[in-house]
Amino acid sequence: QVQLVESGGGLVQPGGSLRLSCAASESISSINVMGWYRRVPGNQRELVALITSGGATRYANSVKGRFTISGDNAKNTVYLQMNSLKPEDTAVYYCLLRSGVGDYWGQGTQVTVSS
Repeated sequence: QVQLVESGGGLVQPGGSLRLSCAASESISSINVMGWYRRVPGNQRELVALITSGGATRYANSVKGRFTISGDNAKNTVYLQMNSLKPEDTAVYYCLLRSGVGDYWGQGTQVTVSS
């Protein structure tokens, strides 16, 4: 069974940066979308950023200009560069790889922005 392994989360001060990575444990064919979501306890999971196989991107308004998503379809890997982090970015971040046969989700990585 394919697993997505996330890394890069942690504790950072406001204004700092983190880079999240997500890699599949084995090859996934026909990936058409890769993305990141986040969830704050008590809230629903929300979209952070998506990137299509064609390179088109979509960002939540709250992260535009601060976060950058990138992906490598050949390596089944997606990244999220997060700059100018704010306390309200604190959440568990989940990666998503969407293929023709279904969605694959990571286990989540905690990002905490605090002084």
